[in-house]
Amino acid sequence: MKNQRTSKDEYYLQIAKAVAQRSICLQMRRGFGAIIVTNDTIVSTGYAGPARGVGNCNEVGECIRNVLKQKPYESYDNCPSVHAEENAVINAARHGSKVFGGVMYLFGMHSDGRISHGLPCARCRRVLINAGIKEIVTMNEKDQIIKYDVGDWIGDDSKAYIDNLKKIRK
Repeated sequence: MKNQRTSKDEYYLQIAKAVAQRSICLQMRRGFGAIIVTNDTIVSTGYAGPARGVGNCNEVGECIRNVLKQKPYESYDNCPSVHAEENAVINAARHGSKVFGGVMYLFGMHSDGRISHGLPCARCRRVLINAGIKEIVTMNEKDQIIKYDVGDWIGDDSKAYIDNLKKIRK
């Protein structure tokens, strides 16, 4: 009997999971790891954590987002963290790696090991659109692989912008 070979998506997501274990987050609201693959080669990795040299929640003993009781996917301006998706793009730029046309594998997890759906926030979506990443591969809480076409987010972001303007003008 032959061993079943791990799919490429599962393989890369397991690597992104290992990267996520470097995330710095007090009480680990959620830790994320990202890798960018172009032409079947990992060209960059990134995890959620503060900018190089900047203090973090673990050092001060409190998470400002927890103190403010902020919900996931909102009010990121209060947090010193650079998201895993952003760090992967930034790290590629620091080392001259091409990400245009690449695929990002994004893995999220809670401190107890449960999977957290890796859905990029609006800020990260814009970074990924501008970097030319074509697809995001992630997992949901049910251990199912989910794929997002980054091109679809362009229309979504445009619509959200127009809707927000309409609300403001009312």
